[in-house]
Amino acid sequence: MTTAPEHTVESLRTWLAACVASHLDKPADAVATDVPLTSYGLDSVYVLAIASELEDEFDVSLDPTIMWDNPTIDALSAALVAELASA
Repeated sequence: MTTAPEHTVESLRTWLAACVASHLDKPADAVATDVPLTSYGLDSVYVLAIASELEDEFDVSLDPTIMWDNPTIDALSAALVAELASA
C-alpha cells in the first residue's frame, strides 16, 4: 500500500508543529520537532487534545499511547505515517 501524498512525514511534521504551536500560542517555527512535547510544558490534557485533533483531521482512531511512545514531533510524524498507511 502506498502512503497518500498528504500523509508524508514532512506534511505531518508541519501539521503537528502548527497544532502544538497553537496550543502554546506561538508561531509554528518556534516549535522544535526533535524536542519532547513535555519540554514545552504540555501536560496529558494537552497531549490528549492534540491526539483528538489528529483523529479528527486524519479520520483515524489512535491508540492513546502513541503520543507517549513517540514523544517528539519527528517520532510521532513517522509513527503516524505508518499508522495512516495501515488504516
